[in-house]
Amino acid sequence: MSQLLKFELVQQLKCTSPLLQFQRYRGKINIQRPRQPHYERAKMLAVTAPRYPEPPKTTTCFEKRTRQIQENPYNDIIAREVHNWLLNSKMVAIFHLNSIKSDDFFEARVMLHKQNMQLKMYGQKIVKKAVEGTRFEAILPLFESQPCIVFSPEAKVSQLLKITRKIPQMILMAGIVDDTLLSRSEFMEYAQLPGLQSAQAELVHTLNMAASTLVQNLEAHQKNFVNVLDVYAKGESEGSPESKQEASGVTNPKD
Repeated sequence: MSQLLKFELVQQLKCTSPLLQFQRYRGKINIQRPRQPHYERAKMLAVTAPRYPEPPKTTTCFEKRTRQIQENPYNDIIAREVHNWLLNSKMVAIFHLNSIKSDDFFEARVMLHKQNMQLKMYGQKIVKKAVEGTRFEAILPLFESQPCIVFSPEAKVSQLLKITRKIPQMILMAGIVDDTLLSRSEFMEYAQLPGLQSAQAELVHTLNMAASTLVQNLEAHQKNFVNVLDVYAKGESEGSPESKQEASGVTNPKD
């Protein structure tokens, strides 16, 4: 019986874990000024400390400032995209964009997209990289502030102005129509011009008038000469003696 009690007591002691109690000593760790390590530990730390290669001593601060910064290649891709938009668009309008809500800007993009126009925004560095050294370099001063650009494959100037009247935050600065840079006033005057069909009809009428005028000028001398001869012939017939006798009612006695 006693052996069974001892066995159970031993099993209970094995199952139970010992109690641990942690104590914090009065001394605090000084993080700002830590205590110097032991001499042996200090030697070990000095031996195992990593050694990095020193920079070249010829490099100066001025050379660091003038060192070229590698540009992001993504900017080159966006610059090529802008250049392609400028080349393949018959109408380009540049606007100054004031403070506008994102919902209003989205609605403006939707209205322009329905007319087959694209509203884009690009930074000054990207536009400079896209137009520098090309025939579009004259538009670069317009990108000093926050601009937006409208690209269109067709010259729909009147439709564009009609849409932008509903968006007062977009202020027209200049435009490019048929590879010609136009100011704001010239761009608005272009919108008031007649359509292509009416302009073609007016041109045909002008050409026909020129042809008819040329024919009249070529025949003018002949007509004048014929008229002079007619007048002269009538004058001769009126001045003959027979015509005078007939006019006075006297007949020839021989008759």
